[in-house]
Amino acid sequence: MISGEKILITGASGHVGRKIGAYLAKDNEVWGLARFSTDRGAAMNTAPIGQDEVRATGVKPIAMDLGAPDFSRLPDDFTYLLHLSHTRRGPTEFIEAIDINAVGAGLLLQHCRKAKAALVVSSTAVYSPPADVFQAMDERADIGRSWAPWAPSSPVSKVSLEAVARFCAQAFSLPISIMRLNTLYGPAMNVLPNRDMDAIMADQTMSTFADPWTHTPIHIDDMCDQLEALLDAAASPANIINWCGDEVLTQRQWCDMVGAWSGKPVNLVHNPIPGTPNGNVSNPAKRKSITGPCARPFEASYRAIFDAKYGA
Repeated sequence: MISGEKILITGASGHVGRKIGAYLAKDNEVWGLARFSTDRGAAMNTAPIGQDEVRATGVKPIAMDLGAPDFSRLPDDFTYLLHLSHTRRGPTEFIEAIDINAVGAGLLLQHCRKAKAALVVSSTAVYSPPADVFQAMDERADIGRSWAPWAPSSPVSKVSLEAVARFCAQAFSLPISIMRLNTLYGPAMNVLPNRDMDAIMADQTMSTFADPWTHTPIHIDDMCDQLEALLDAAASPANIINWCGDEVLTQRQWCDMVGAWSGKPVNLVHNPIPGTPNGNVSNPAKRKSITGPCARPFEASYRAIFDAKYGA
């Protein structure tokens, strides 16, 4: 358990930042940086929240845009930095995405270079798509030849982020863990498995560009449990680690689970998009060697989310 530290979390108003911030604030002084903006550049799959809501979790909010950062009000004596923030932009806004997701991140890492360690969240969107959608991509796999229709700027800006973070780890002798995050899920979160659950319960038709669409989902509580070990694993040069669960699931599998529990039909329609990567399977071996296995099996944990929201 991390305790007695002064921690900066970016993306504090997002669905991941809120959960992790509240978890850490129980035993640490936690500052939460975000734009606290409702404009179109805000995260596309979560409703932005205000500073009062972040403050209510025990986190001290501070508003800042990493596209034009002003660090004059931000201390530089944080013992840990958790960089979760990012912007998702359209196919004509790659430069803007890189300015925020990569250049802004580099300036932040420079400001926080006194920290004992930093955790920088990247994405499995960086992986070049494999021919076999069930192939588990390890940290040495090819990157940079992918795109994501739901967030076109993410692959290129996350590759750029990783390059900047790797530079900062060596230039500032700052130990960094670069975490390539897979699909996540958890209670009261606006994330893909939960959105699919809600759509089925609302008798809606869902469109998927891939079937099977493979994932290695991880529960937000497992992510919180693993933070200490992952920060301890930070290094210079940076340590690149897949942040994923231990099980391979397809979108259709978790949708069928909801259908079986509820008795409702699953209307998942396959509308392929040429060039879209169908596989999103990460190899968890390196992470497991650091954190041990995940504590929450997918089906039981997903069922608990269903029961809490829709009744057993």
